[in-house]
Amino acid sequence: MNIILFEEHELGRNLPRRDERTIHLLKVLHKKAGDVFEAGILGGMRGTGIIEKINFDGSVFVTVQANEPPPPRIQLRMAVAFVRPIQLKRIFRDMSNMGVSAVDLIGSELGEKSYRDTKLLENGGAQAAFIEGAVQARDTLLPSFAVFDSIEKWLKERPWENNKRLPLLLAMDNVRAEGSLFNITPTTRPLVIAVGPERGWSDNERESFEHAGFLRLSMGSRPLRTETACAAAAFLAMEKTGGSIP
Repeated sequence: MNIILFEEHELGRNLPRRDERTIHLLKVLHKKAGDVFEAGILGGMRGTGIIEKINFDGSVFVTVQANEPPPPRIQLRMAVAFVRPIQLKRIFRDMSNMGVSAVDLIGSELGEKSYRDTKLLENGGAQAAFIEGAVQARDTLLPSFAVFDSIEKWLKERPWENNKRLPLLLAMDNVRAEGSLFNITPTTRPLVIAVGPERGWSDNERESFEHAGFLRLSMGSRPLRTETACAAAAFLAMEKTGGSIP
C-alpha cells in the first residue's frame, strides 16, 4: 500500500487487528506507536497518519491529518463490456490506478452472458478493486461507476452528457475501424471510450455507435484482450488530452 485510506466514519475508532491496513502497518511497514505514514480520507484529502497507540488486542488507534488534494484525473469515461470476473477486477483496479474519471460496465451481444452474473458487483469486490488501484496511485478518489444491461441502454442514457464540455466519442474496433486512436489530434475535450468483449462488437452495435456519434477506431491490427485494450486506450487518452482534467 502506497497510502492508507480511511472512510470518514472510521476516524476516531480503533482499526481491528485483522484489518488489512493494520497488518500492513505493523507487519509489512513495521510501524510502531508514534510513527507516521501516508494516509488519506476516501473521497477527500490526503496527508499523514500517526499511530497513536497499539492496543493489547492488536488493534491500533490512528489519527489523520489530511490537507493535500488528490492527484488530478484523466478526462476519460471508460465503458467496458462484461468479461471474465478476474479480468473485470483487474480492469477496475487499473482504471482507478490510472485516474480514469468514470467506468461504465455494459452488456454486449457477443459477450458471454454468464459473466453478467458475477458476484463482483454484489459483495463489494468492485469497490475493493477500485480502492486497490487508488492506494497504488496515492489517490483518495475512485471512478464513478455504473452498470448497463446493453449498449443500447447506455447510448440512450448518455451518462457523459453531465459533463460541461462536449466529449469526443470513440468505440474501439479492430475489425471495421474508421481510423486509428493513435492518429487523432490532441484535444482539450473529454473522451468517452467504449471497449468491447473478446469477440468484439456485433454489426448492430457498430450501427448503434455510428448513430450515436461515435467514431470507430483501432489500436493496431492485433486483437487485444479486453483488459489490455482498456489500459492501452487509457494511456493513449492521457497522451491525447494532456493527462488530466485542468
